[in-house]
Amino acid sequence: MTTAPLLDVAQLRVAFKTPRGRVDAVRGVSFAMGREKLGIVGESGSGKSCTGRSLLRLLPGNAALSAEHLVFDGLDLLHASPKTLRDLRGRRLSMVMQDPKFSLNPVMTVGEQIAEAYRAHSSARPRAARQKALSMLEAVRIREPQRVYDLYPHEVSGGMGQRAMIAMMLAPDPDLLIADEPTSALDVTVQMQVLAILDDLVSERGMGLIFISHDLTLVGSFCDRVLVMYGGRVLETLAARDLAAARHPYTRGLMACLPRIDGGEGELPVLKRDPAWLR
Repeated sequence: MTTAPLLDVAQLRVAFKTPRGRVDAVRGVSFAMGREKLGIVGESGSGKSCTGRSLLRLLPGNAALSAEHLVFDGLDLLHASPKTLRDLRGRRLSMVMQDPKFSLNPVMTVGEQIAEAYRAHSSARPRAARQKALSMLEAVRIREPQRVYDLYPHEVSGGMGQRAMIAMMLAPDPDLLIADEPTSALDVTVQMQVLAILDDLVSERGMGLIFISHDLTLVGSFCDRVLVMYGGRVLETLAARDLAAARHPYTRGLMACLPRIDGGEGELPVLKRDPAWLR
């Protein structure tokens, strides 16, 4: 008996109407995933974040979204009503945005925001929501959760703010978490800590994770599978462990451009683009 995928996307397309004409940001992206860690990599502007936001239908008014199908755990996201989508977002589908400075409410304490996210998707009373928020702060390995609960976003470090965002998105126990560059602004030590937290939580809760990143080495060591995007399309899909042996010239070019400690003093290779990749 074949198990249905947690998420099934076929021919996803997103276009934006602009004063200069139509811009195709996502052009026919297709993939399916289960309760696994799926990495999406590519250059800035390749359509990674737009793909992630499309899954939650979080697009601006000038965007046009279409697909052959967009199904999450048997639910048709493409034709779902606004109420159905509101019920799904946060409760079963969550997204960690890139920078907590722009995602957290500056006039609410960190703990209040986590508790509010939990209460929005449950019937919990304020006291129970506070306890849930404190337990989530502990789950993301924040020391002194009682103290951090009462801090405002500007009073916490970037790494702590990112952990608070992860705690907020995981409080309602979602089935799928989309993490958009969750470690890009963090130093290497904190980055490894955040990844370890995500890895543990995904394993313990049996969730699916879409990990959007520019860092191919990081994705290769952390994820199960990788989608490589360019110009709004998926050029290659492969197991993360096989990333170093990628076959597409674009993926190989990205890998070759990575600086190495033992790489000598010569210039880094320049990625040579083929117009055929966009067709």
